[in-house]
Amino acid sequence: MKKDSKIYIAGHKGLVGSAILNNLKQKGYNNFVFRTIEELDLTNQEAVSNFFATEKPEYIFLAAAKVGGIMANNIYRGQFIFENLQIQNNIIHNAYVHGAKKLLFLGSSCIYPKNAPQPMHEDHLLTGELEYTNEPYAIAKIAGIKVCESYNLQYGTNFVSVMPTNLYGPNDNFHLKNSHVLPAMMRKMYLAKCLENNDMAAIRQDFQKLPVPEIMTGTSDATILNFLLEQGIKRSSEGHVTLTLWGTGTPMREFLHVTDMADACVYVMENVDFEDLKPRNSTEVRNTHINIGSGKELTIRQLAELVKKVTGFSGELHFDSSKPDGTMRKLLDISKLEQLGWKSKIELADGVKKVFEGYLG
Repeated sequence: MKKDSKIYIAGHKGLVGSAILNNLKQKGYNNFVFRTIEELDLTNQEAVSNFFATEKPEYIFLAAAKVGGIMANNIYRGQFIFENLQIQNNIIHNAYVHGAKKLLFLGSSCIYPKNAPQPMHEDHLLTGELEYTNEPYAIAKIAGIKVCESYNLQYGTNFVSVMPTNLYGPNDNFHLKNSHVLPAMMRKMYLAKCLENNDMAAIRQDFQKLPVPEIMTGTSDATILNFLLEQGIKRSSEGHVTLTLWGTGTPMREFLHVTDMADACVYVMENVDFEDLKPRNSTEVRNTHINIGSGKELTIRQLAELVKKVTGFSGELHFDSSKPDGTMRKLLDISKLEQLGWKSKIELADGVKKVFEGYLG
């Protein structure tokens, strides 16, 4: 890419897209094209086609997606598979039709089988059944990989797919029901800490900053306490506060700060082409995607203890084993990425501390 190459970031206001934009600006890139979700419905084939015909971006970061945590994935199964397929197909196809020089497609580590060997290598794709709760989302992302590979093989395009591990960082979604594990855990612990301090004003301020339909201006303390109880935050008659989290706390998870993820994406866009990823001695071309991760994992319980320390919550943590755990391990094999010349830099404890500082504003 040249510094004045025309770059389109689909999802530029999201967790990953905004981090990619910041990384590119820091590197001196200056020619961007954007559309907000209100300005361009990426599930609308005609609208996306018209956008590409008008703007003709040269380089595309496909970071737009319908995303959520284990609860959202399981509840909104139809939306997750339909909307993600629509978004991907519309952008990838129009990138081909309008002659884009390169496209980077962002997927997810949930593409791998539930019982894949650990750490999960790119070649483990499609070797077993998926984890049930996020199967629709995973299938959409697998389809995106295969569309990129297939267009490259048939049309000579240069579309590269990257599969990130669990991401966190600035601009994350802190919704109490639809967010991923780390931001949801962080917000709940902050609210639990406020309840420990009997600081209802801080709790109300949090709900004003990040609104939820159940809590309006003027909502009684009793209603707020009942809502917090529904989120697993309970205060006893003696004033002790406990927080109950989903699952057993035993699943292992890997996390990557979104600043690192963005740096990896820009590095791949600048340095890695589809031809670099094709197998040398095989007539079959598959699994050309690239895992992006930290290569380190910890249990959900260990993560909770880390977030507890960072937020200052001193109450007890409980785990509800009647709720689903999801996949027990999801550690990515990042050897391909490291061989291509990139490695993560931000340690989890440092990253979580920075995110919480940003959350407090």
